[in-house]
Amino acid sequence: MNNRRSPLARLQSYAPVKTPVIEAQAEGRITRSVGLTLEAVGLNVSIGRQCEVITADKRRIEAEVVGFSGDKVFLMPIKNIDGLQPGARVVPVSAQAGIRIGPQLLGRVINGIGQPIDNKGPLVGDEFLDFIPREINPLQRHPISEPLDVGIRAINALITVGRGQRLGLFAGSGVGKSVLMGMMTRFTTADVVVVGLVGERGREVKEFIDHILGEEGMRRAVVVASPADDAPLMRLRASQLSSRVAEHYRDKGKNVLLLMDSLTRFAQAQREIALAIGEPPATKGYPPSVFAKIPQLVERAGNAAANEGSITAFYTVLTEGDDLQDPIADSARAILDGHVVLSRRLAEEGIYPAIDVEASISRAMQNIVAEDHVKMMQRFKQLLSRYQQNRDLISIGAYTPGADPETDMAIERFPHLRAFIQQGLREPVHLSEAINHLQSLLKVTPPPAARGASPLAAQHKKL
Repeated sequence: MNNRRSPLARLQSYAPVKTPVIEAQAEGRITRSVGLTLEAVGLNVSIGRQCEVITADKRRIEAEVVGFSGDKVFLMPIKNIDGLQPGARVVPVSAQAGIRIGPQLLGRVINGIGQPIDNKGPLVGDEFLDFIPREINPLQRHPISEPLDVGIRAINALITVGRGQRLGLFAGSGVGKSVLMGMMTRFTTADVVVVGLVGERGREVKEFIDHILGEEGMRRAVVVASPADDAPLMRLRASQLSSRVAEHYRDKGKNVLLLMDSLTRFAQAQREIALAIGEPPATKGYPPSVFAKIPQLVERAGNAAANEGSITAFYTVLTEGDDLQDPIADSARAILDGHVVLSRRLAEEGIYPAIDVEASISRAMQNIVAEDHVKMMQRFKQLLSRYQQNRDLISIGAYTPGADPETDMAIERFPHLRAFIQQGLREPVHLSEAINHLQSLLKVTPPPAARGASPLAAQHKKL
């Protein structure tokens, strides 16, 4: 047998196992500034690389590479670029982007790049959290199998949320999304709460922290804030950092509640960036990259492996003109595990939280609650829907009592159905209480073996 190797095989055996990679650190120069985009030449960097633009007064402006064309590199600054002149130096940053993290992060407020903005000193911690997310094999994710008590009666009883589920809060402006988020922050049984305030008015950031979250809510919360006047890249980073911080605590085995206000502002920030670098608009002015970024962000939430941590996420979605067919709303509804719709009509009637239970749904509810609970939820919606269908006839006195037994029952129960949705801002209603209330409202008689206590409440309490 001939064991002689070919000359090519002998040469390949002399090659090193791994060729060392030497990354060029050449500086570049700014040649053009158009809108939000900076163009530079002389750089050999990849998309997503961090750079610093050095102005004439030695001020350093952090920027990120978002595209290139030929020898031109497109940069998006994170902060304002006042004082920038043609020919400014651009230096690639070799350090890995991230923040120091530890137990002291709870109760802090940071911006989109991890800098504290609460005047409580720098962040300290023994660990370094980089901004690169950890991918989880979908087959290793633990299924949604147990309910999560969010302290809201209508959600607990009619749109039951599972631990590790991702839901959207759909509403127009001024309908009470932030107030509902604050209630869930205080009432939800979670180890850590991460709140992302993206694209909100600067005044609302302070009010949410002081009045809605309060001192009690901040003890176990981390707030990532990027108001509306921030650069679009900063708003994009704030959304991603909120998910990254939640991922960190999930990896530590914690059950995390992630509240992001709002997913629409995240999409609008990506739209501004994409349009600035020349990406063509597609659906109602939104470039295709926007609809690719939404699932990339949302899919980071959810359960880890069995007996590990979880991220239960609520993303607010602004529906312009209360239009649920808005492109962002439609895309979010398709990727999320359910949606809670807030009604302007209910808010105008003084009903808070203004949850439209007919239009809301939890896709995981049937897998995490008892069958009798599902039937009661369906019965509640049937009665409410029957009343709404005949609302005009009832209001003008055109409906004759006794014409339809279902409608008669809906008219009789309607005040109680409406009161069931209402809840005080400082009054938590736990899961077992909500189930008991729903059972008594619909006058469901428990079996003889369980008289005196709701079997559904007992089952949920055991879970």
